[in-house]
Amino acid sequence: MMTNLFSVFDPSAIFGLSLNWLSTFLGLLMIPSIYWLMPSRFNIFWNSILLTLHKEFKTLLGPSGHNGSTFIFISLFSLILFNNFMGLFPYIFTSTSHLTLTLSLALPLWLCFMLFGWINHTQHMFAHLVPQGTPAVLMPFMVCIETISNIIRPGTLAVRLTANMIAGHLLLTLLGNTGPSMSYMLVTFLLVAQIALLVLESAVAMIQSYVFAVLSTLYSSEVN
Repeated sequence: MMTNLFSVFDPSAIFGLSLNWLSTFLGLLMIPSIYWLMPSRFNIFWNSILLTLHKEFKTLLGPSGHNGSTFIFISLFSLILFNNFMGLFPYIFTSTSHLTLTLSLALPLWLCFMLFGWINHTQHMFAHLVPQGTPAVLMPFMVCIETISNIIRPGTLAVRLTANMIAGHLLLTLLGNTGPSMSYMLVTFLLVAQIALLVLESAVAMIQSYVFAVLSTLYSSEVN
């Protein structure tokens, strides 16, 4: 039962091919060409979201940030959001439910931030290991705690996104598998529960992409 349940996350389970990783870029292919040519309601709505994110990320980056520095985090938000929503459609592989993708996004970003900080702001990075007002007795322990906290950041970023996507899809799969064994009276309740859970998963898809982008922005602002 557990093997069948988790097989929905197997990248080779669909058509027996590993090409379903191409669903990562399926969102870009689904954008109609008219979106790039003339304004539409979706165009205006999406541009307003990007403008809001640009202003917020610029505020989080502080004085060291500039207009171009927010583009990478907006692109990161867009990529994760498209993939989260693509995974909600039937028979489409959910790439963000795998550490292969999420860790590939989090680890290079964190590594670049650390290298930039330790090379260009070494004194600031050492000072950041000891919070202000820490007693002298606790300083060695605080250095160890802050070091471990910095090291596990890419892992927590990747696991948070992966775990949230897996949890929702598992609930949807469990509800779908119990449908044939239920009576006709309970089928209506099951459909309502699945629709409510699907709406919740849509909200989770947006929230988790936003959290991933915001935390990456905060990690970037700490090294400047």
